[in-house]
Amino acid sequence: MQALVKKLKLLQVGDTAVRRNPLFYADAQRELEHLERADLNERRTWTRDRLGEVLWPASRSGYGHLARGGRDIASWPLLTKAQVRATPGAFAVGSQLFTVKASTGGTSGAPLEIVRSLRSVVFEQVCIDRMMQKVGVDARSSKCAVLRTESIKDPNDFKPPYWIFAGGGNRLVLSSTHLKAATLEHYARILEQFAPDCLLGYPTSLEALCFLLQRTGRQLHIPAALCSSEVLHGRVWACARETLNCRLLDYYGQAERVAFAYATAPGEYRFLPGYAHVEFEPAGFEGEHKLYEIVGTPLWNRSMALIRYRTGDLIRVPASWGERELEELALGVRTFSGVLGRDSDILITPDGVKVTGISHFQRDVANIVRIQVIQESSTRVVILVLATGEYTERDRERLMHNAREKLPRSMHVEIRSVTALERTARGKTPFVIHRPPVKELLNNTRAHGNIA
Repeated sequence: MQALVKKLKLLQVGDTAVRRNPLFYADAQRELEHLERADLNERRTWTRDRLGEVLWPASRSGYGHLARGGRDIASWPLLTKAQVRATPGAFAVGSQLFTVKASTGGTSGAPLEIVRSLRSVVFEQVCIDRMMQKVGVDARSSKCAVLRTESIKDPNDFKPPYWIFAGGGNRLVLSSTHLKAATLEHYARILEQFAPDCLLGYPTSLEALCFLLQRTGRQLHIPAALCSSEVLHGRVWACARETLNCRLLDYYGQAERVAFAYATAPGEYRFLPGYAHVEFEPAGFEGEHKLYEIVGTPLWNRSMALIRYRTGDLIRVPASWGERELEELALGVRTFSGVLGRDSDILITPDGVKVTGISHFQRDVANIVRIQVIQESSTRVVILVLATGEYTERDRERLMHNAREKLPRSMHVEIRSVTALERTARGKTPFVIHRPPVKELLNNTRAHGNIA
């Protein structure tokens, strides 16, 4: 099944056969559109009923028996990523025949394998299509430019082109690794020639493009842009609108698919009703605000019992908010300022190019518990490895290969096996650490906007 899905995704029919399967797509689309028009009470009732349908089969999984969870969500304990990583098989629900495997991005330095039902894959595509519709783009027929972390070519090869075409010519996939002042004109020309309806990018990649355009006084016209996977700062919203003349939408999600939120303006995010059962776990105070961790239970993936899953992502809301306001927030009736996620998981080259997708370093590398990436200077990166007893030179070579696919030869990479990762003054072990000179370089490459 996994091999079949991979082959289908490489073909143009893959969208129809997998992500837009007609057996599920239309029904999911109707449900989503209905819930976005529904009032608070209707959203509450629908979510409660749907949650009951998810909890019953989940209770029959190995984890469900251990947790002794029932049809009441309160009977289930909070679930951590470490628990799932320790015994992934215990979270399997029902037959795994018609499922698709995915992986978390590994922003904590330790990726997690996820199993998703085909219905949940389709619903995720419905959500993305809906987001594109909100900025005036038809996802099925539009031409899209992609500026994320795809490895298009050797990071040391700076001869054009810096892109490839995919999707029958409807998709222009650009390398974020090669985007810098010296190559900007090549990017600007191909974008003008291709004339995309939409740009799909990571916030750091979008910021790099807009900053370079802004610095050279260059402008492009791309009607819409969608961002995801990182924090999108207000300054980037302003810069993107100025340099690309676009409508911009940012959305938040995870590979675990336990929560989804979006915004079409800075500071106005809302959770998408019908996607998941969302809860908020208190995480402290910050001045006149209270911090909460997002806890989610997916409502469409019945193949894995991710019940009350702790995302590790925080939001900030007024300390005066009570249960009523938090329920309105969880059901998408009330907005919030944004997810306080990780926007620092990037490296910067000597040429000032921001390298994203650092979590891919550990992809397909066995016998590693967790890694930590430390950028000592613009030319030196150290990867700390917490390894299992089975870790070998072959695993180390694979890790180095992955890093070298992302980083140019001008950056020296060192891999060290350690018994403990580096901690901050607060006792945390961040995935990426920037030394002071690197922080200064990053500050100097940030786009400037009217919104702080």
